[in-house]
Amino acid sequence: MPRYLIERSFDDGLPLPAAADGYEACRVVAERNARADVTWLHSYVSADRRKSFCIYDGPSPEAVRQAAALNHLPVDQITEIRVLDPYFYSAP
Repeated sequence: MPRYLIERSFDDGLPLPAAADGYEACRVVAERNARADVTWLHSYVSADRRKSFCIYDGPSPEAVRQAAALNHLPVDQITEIRVLDPYFYSAP
C-alpha cells in the first residue's frame, strides 16, 4: 500500500490535549481513518504546534483526503513517499 506524508497547518496550534482526552481523540481519528482504508502511522509536530507532518498508509491521496474530511483535519499537501534508509548503503 502506498505511503504518504501529509502536511497540515493549524492557525491556533494543534488542538490535541495530553492525557486521556488526547488518547480518546487519537482513537477516534484512527477509527474514522479505517472507514477510508487509511492508517495513521505517526506524526511530527513543530515546536509551536502550528504544523504537523503525518505519515499515513492508504490506497490513494483521495482516500487520505476523505479520512481527513471525516476527522475535520486540514490538508495542505499530500506527497507519496518511499523509505530511504542510510544503512542500506555500505562502504565499498
